[in-house]
Amino acid sequence: MLVKSAEFVCSNTQVDKLPDPNLPEYAFIGRSNVGKSSLINALTNKKGLAKTSQKPGKTQLINHFIINNDWYLVDLPGYGYAQTSKKNRADWEKFIRKYLLSRENLQCIFVLIDSRLEPQKIDLEFCCWLGERGLPFMLIFTKADKQSGVKSDQNVAKFKRALLKWFEEVPHRFVTSSETRLGVDEVLHKIDEINNGFSTPTSVGE
Repeated sequence: MLVKSAEFVCSNTQVDKLPDPNLPEYAFIGRSNVGKSSLINALTNKKGLAKTSQKPGKTQLINHFIINNDWYLVDLPGYGYAQTSKKNRADWEKFIRKYLLSRENLQCIFVLIDSRLEPQKIDLEFCCWLGERGLPFMLIFTKADKQSGVKSDQNVAKFKRALLKWFEEVPHRFVTSSETRLGVDEVLHKIDEINNGFSTPTSVGE
């Protein structure tokens, strides 16, 4: 897929005020400081589309971007950021989960994992939450340029083994780097594949 245009659409926390669900949509979420903004900018080939200069945890809204006037990329707040109030975290979790459970055109949730780390409990728990609710998701391991390929592969394998304690099969996985663009084309190709099979959701009563 060649990204020809990527434009900001809106930011909010109310699901009923999101863009009409007439295009396929892909959500990106991960632990704070996982490199989500940098990856979004690499995917769209538009530096500065997603704000990378903000402190971790500052993204507090559901951010919609329209790509090629053909599909939505959704930047969700990071989870697990400790330096904010419990009320803020609870509010974020509430609207994020409502969005994930109710957005009818949501085709896939890309869960971002830091490839430099051993499996983290918070990432595993979030994947299990998605799995328990039957929500489609894939794994994107980020920051692979920060270490050797062998080390990245080892941590991916450890995460896979950890997930297999709860899942019969581990979701599709990508190893990426925003700096070298490793894996970027593969993620876009997968989105393109899913887009080709998309049909607009039919509203109740139609």
